[in-house]
Amino acid sequence: MASHILHTDVAIFGGGIAGLWALNLLRSNGYSALLFERDALGGSQTISSQGIIHGGIKYALGGALTPASESIAAMPAIWQDCLAGRGALDLRACRVLSHGCHLWSSDSAGGRLHSFLASKLLHGRVVKLQPPDYPAPLRHPDFHGRVYRLSDPVVDVTSLLTVLSGVNSQAIFRIDWQTAALQRTGRLARLKLPDVILDAQCMLLSAGSGNESLIQSLQARGPAMQRRPLQQVLVKHEYEEPLFGHYVGRKPSPRLTISSHRTRNGQPVWYLGGDLATAGAAEEPEQLIRRARNELKAMLPWVNLGNSQWRTLTVDRAEPRKTGVRRPEMAFIAAVDGVDNVLVGWPGKLALAPQLGDILLKSLRERGVQPRYQPDLSALAALARPGLAEPCWDTLFP
Repeated sequence: MASHILHTDVAIFGGGIAGLWALNLLRSNGYSALLFERDALGGSQTISSQGIIHGGIKYALGGALTPASESIAAMPAIWQDCLAGRGALDLRACRVLSHGCHLWSSDSAGGRLHSFLASKLLHGRVVKLQPPDYPAPLRHPDFHGRVYRLSDPVVDVTSLLTVLSGVNSQAIFRIDWQTAALQRTGRLARLKLPDVILDAQCMLLSAGSGNESLIQSLQARGPAMQRRPLQQVLVKHEYEEPLFGHYVGRKPSPRLTISSHRTRNGQPVWYLGGDLATAGAAEEPEQLIRRARNELKAMLPWVNLGNSQWRTLTVDRAEPRKTGVRRPEMAFIAAVDGVDNVLVGWPGKLALAPQLGDILLKSLRERGVQPRYQPDLSALAALARPGLAEPCWDTLFP
């Protein structure tokens, strides 16, 4: 039996923050866009995020603005507009855990950093707080450091995925690569499904680390990908006060980043990142947990977490390859080598999803890809629908 041929403007592969943001942005701009996810929406990198929409200050802790810090500086305001319903996407239904983050240090961290944070260069992005305005865990007489408030919101990632997947749920499908295949004929790619062949003006590979195998399936050599691993630490405890932000030591990066979450049973969890997670990527979990315990004891000795349980989570950050495995400074979209209708993209971090969307729209227009098709999705009715990934505090603390 001959396969039915279905035409669409854009086909997206990968249902993390990159793919879901792209799907919603494209459809709001009149494109017929379809998304295909192998497993669960938001799986791997997105669901492992702390949810912090940071504006790059953590990249400038050496006392000077950097290309990395400035490329992301506009993201908190862009997200705040979306969360208020006046941005490119309407995210008013997304749960916000905090409308800002804190940055704090001990008195011994050095005056140069504090002078920089108080400088006019950061006007409107950083506010020095007085003790009555400190977050509760720092509002203790034994704390003698300084506290700043950053305009970086923190979103509940599960809620964000729910919003982004719900608006255009009819265009989201689960794909089984045992029965489906990306096929390349000359310089064009198409998707072969059981009984359906999908032709798209453009395909976007947005599957994080999965982009590597998708590129290989098209017999292409690039763009090349790199992985930068993390090992985050989670502690479920009995201390009710939340904390969102970065503890600064003597290095030009956060010594520890903390975000606060709740399990499905309402139990508080602190999710720990920063230098702890980067430097501890290859450590044994028990060793890293010991270091995390010591860090919290040194940083917040007056906080009693009560009965606590500790876990670690390894996360592979997938990004476009940079010399020396350096961190990319902005979202990335480029053509797949030798294939005219396929792009590949990595936002690099949750906060840069809007930037990736803007680059995608510009790339499509430069390629002459305009809204053209209105496909009959009944041809895909036999495909299953992917569910949402579970947050790690629910999978690690059952």
